[in-house]
Amino acid sequence: MTPLFTGSAINAINTSLIATALVPIAAAVHVPVGRTAVLVSALYLACAIAQPVGGKLAEEFGPRRVFLAGVLIVLAGGVVGGLGEDLTALVVARVLIGVGSSAVYPSAMLLIRRRAEAAGLDAPPGGVLGGLMIAGAATSALGLPIGGVLVDAWGWRTTFLINLPFALLALAMAFCWIPADPPVAGPRTLRQLAARLDVAGIIGFGGAIAALLVFLTGLPQADWSVLGLAVVIGAGLVWWELRARRPFFDVRLLARNPALTRTYLRFALAGLCVYTVLYGLTQWLQAGRSMSSEEAGLLLLPMSALSALIARPISQRNLVRMPLIVAAVSCLAASAGVLALTASTPTVWIVAITLVFGITLGTTISANQTTLYTQVGAGEIGTAAGLFRTFGFLGSIASSALISVVFHSEVNDHRLHLIALTMVAVSVLGLLVVITDRTVMARARV
Repeated sequence: MTPLFTGSAINAINTSLIATALVPIAAAVHVPVGRTAVLVSALYLACAIAQPVGGKLAEEFGPRRVFLAGVLIVLAGGVVGGLGEDLTALVVARVLIGVGSSAVYPSAMLLIRRRAEAAGLDAPPGGVLGGLMIAGAATSALGLPIGGVLVDAWGWRTTFLINLPFALLALAMAFCWIPADPPVAGPRTLRQLAARLDVAGIIGFGGAIAALLVFLTGLPQADWSVLGLAVVIGAGLVWWELRARRPFFDVRLLARNPALTRTYLRFALAGLCVYTVLYGLTQWLQAGRSMSSEEAGLLLLPMSALSALIARPISQRNLVRMPLIVAAVSCLAASAGVLALTASTPTVWIVAITLVFGITLGTTISANQTTLYTQVGAGEIGTAAGLFRTFGFLGSIASSALISVVFHSEVNDHRLHLIALTMVAVSVLGLLVVITDRTVMARARV
C-alpha cells in the first residue's frame, strides 16, 4: 500500500501547491498575474478528465501498468515544469502532472478491491481505504504551506521539481511491491481497441468537461455560447453512451444505481464548500488581514490534520450514516460561522471555524468512499472511483468560479459574507441529500 499512498498524495498536494507560486511565476515569465490562473485550471481540467479515464485503462490493461505509466508521466511533468521558460511550458507541465497523478487513485481502488476479494473479505478493508483517503484528499491542504516554504526558500521552480523525488520513490516501490498484472487478453487491432475503450465516449466526456470549465473560469463575463456547447456535447455524450456496447461513461449505471449518483452529488457539494475555504478564505486572509501566503497556508494546517485524525477510525469501522450526517451538519455550521468573520476577528476563531470544516472533510470523504466501494462491482470500481474524484474536482471548479465572481473586483468582508451565504445554501442542499437518502439512513455501517 505504501506506493499507492505516496502516489495519491502527489495528486492531492499538487492541487494547491502552485497557489503560492503564481505571483513569482508571473514575474519570471513576464505575464500578468491573472494569466497564471491557467496553471490552476489546467490541472483541474486534466484531473477531472483523466481520473475516470485512468480507471477505465486500469480495468482494461491492469492497475499496476497504469499506475507505473502515471508516475512516469508525473516525472516528465516535473522535469518540464522545472526547466520551463514560458507560460506554455508550465501549462504543459501541469497537464502532465494532472494526467499522471490521476491514474493513481482509480488504480489503487481496483488493486485494493482485487486483493480484498482474493483474501475473501466480505466487508470493505476500512483501514486501507482510510489510509488511501488520508493520502489522497486530507493532504490537499498541505500544498499551501509546503508551496509557501519552497517558494520562499528556493524559488517557484521547486513547486514542479518537488514531484521528482516523490515520483521516483513511488516508482521504485511500485516495481518492488505491487504484484504484476496478468497478461492482457482481448482485441489487438486499433479499431477493436478503440471500441473496447470507448474512445468516442472519452473524447465527448473530455469535451463537455472542458467547455464547462471554460465557461466557469470566464465568470463573471459569462460566455453563453460556451455553456451551450457544453450542453450540446453533453447531450451527444449521453446519446452515444446509451448505444455503446462498452460505455466509458455508463449512463445506465447511474440511472439504475441512484444511490451511487447521490454519493457523487454529496461529494461534489462538500467539495465545493471545502475548496472555497481553502482558496477563498486564503485570499481573504491575504487581502483583508495582510497575511503572507505562507502564514495563510499554515493557518489551514490544523484543518488538514483534524480531517486525517477523524477519517482513520471512521474508515476502519466502515461507518456511513452518522459520519455523513455529521459532515452535512458541520459544513452548514462552519459556513454559517464564515458569515461572522471580519477583518478584526481574532485568529483563534478563524482557526476554530476551519477546524469545523476539517470535521466535514474527514467525515464526508471517508464515508462516501466506503459507500462507493460497496455500490459498484469489481469490474467497474476503477472507472467509478475515477468519476468519484471527477465530481470532487467539479466541486472545486465550481468553488473557483464562485470565488472569481464574488472577489472579481475587490476582496473584503462583505464579499466574503456573500460567499458564505452561497456555502450555507449548498450545505442545506447537502443535508437534504443525506437525510432523504433511505439507503444511507438505513445503514449505520457497511
